[in-house]
Amino acid sequence: MQIRARKSNIANNYTTSKNNVTFDLPHSLFNTYQLRLAIITFFLSFITQGQAQQLSFSKTHVEQGYSFKYQWLDHNKVGQAISFTLNQEGLFDRFRNFKTYQNSYAQKTIIRRIKREMQRNPIAGIQIFYRQQHDGFLIEVNGLDSDKVAKSYQTLARVESEVTQKYLQDNYYQAFTNHEQVNGIKVDHVSIANNSVADLKSLKPLILDHVSIQNIRKVTNYVLSFVQSIPYSTLESRITSSGAGFNPPLQVLWENQGDCDSKMTLTAALLRALMPRIDMTLIYIDGHAFIGIDIPGQANEVTIEHNDVKYLLAEPTGPALLPLGTLAPESELAINQGQYIAQDYHEVLSNEISKQ
Repeated sequence: MQIRARKSNIANNYTTSKNNVTFDLPHSLFNTYQLRLAIITFFLSFITQGQAQQLSFSKTHVEQGYSFKYQWLDHNKVGQAISFTLNQEGLFDRFRNFKTYQNSYAQKTIIRRIKREMQRNPIAGIQIFYRQQHDGFLIEVNGLDSDKVAKSYQTLARVESEVTQKYLQDNYYQAFTNHEQVNGIKVDHVSIANNSVADLKSLKPLILDHVSIQNIRKVTNYVLSFVQSIPYSTLESRITSSGAGFNPPLQVLWENQGDCDSKMTLTAALLRALMPRIDMTLIYIDGHAFIGIDIPGQANEVTIEHNDVKYLLAEPTGPALLPLGTLAPESELAINQGQYIAQDYHEVLSNEISKQ
């Protein structure tokens, strides 16, 4: 008796379709279908909130790497300045292999690795066939022993899961489900932030010259105003970009621009360098991303509770100068309606992404 397998989960999990899309970070502040309302909200928010203002930016090649100089106005319209040096390894080599996620290439690589693993550990009495289809790969198992065929499917499912996870991890991506239960692939911001911390530690004593580590609010607001003052770059839709346009933290500093997901990741990495043990969470809503920090909130400040931790929320994107605990109206609306996903960024990292 011959038994044939059904379609591989690779196609089901990682291809673009009506209900299952490959997508990346939020690259636009508003969705197209919300454009009219968003424009009105955006305009009104800037009537009441000041805009971040970067007064000057420069970078100069030095022996150790590159020297960066920034001047900007903070939330209180007070001039701030910081100068630091970043080495070339962190700037150009740390994420050299980070590339736009390409579904077809990923599937080919994953299926090749599955074949290699099954060749190293063959199962006697069965034959495995790998067939490419327009929307993925079909893996079939033929054999006369139905029990052996069933066990082969179990083995293939385990190998596929392990190989896929390893591929995504090595390339700084992860599986993601948004608040509408749409599945896809996005950049692993936690991993990228965590791997950027060492390169940003040189900023710690410089920032602490301005604010005390004993005052978490002052530290956080200093970082927020600095990142908010970096020019905002509107990039492609996260639904179709597959990682195109995302900049790791040091690349944001190098280019002196970034979108919401890039600036969120830079903020998380800077705060982790400054406060290694503080709990944080990364917040995703439609078309936007921001951050939560384990700091007690005050009256009228926006918070969420996630995995038994209460987080005070913050908007790193700019150009609105929003201090800790204050969100843009559309972000606060999404939080109030529960239309968000939160990802833990703790000292002990977790890859789990879960809803509120």
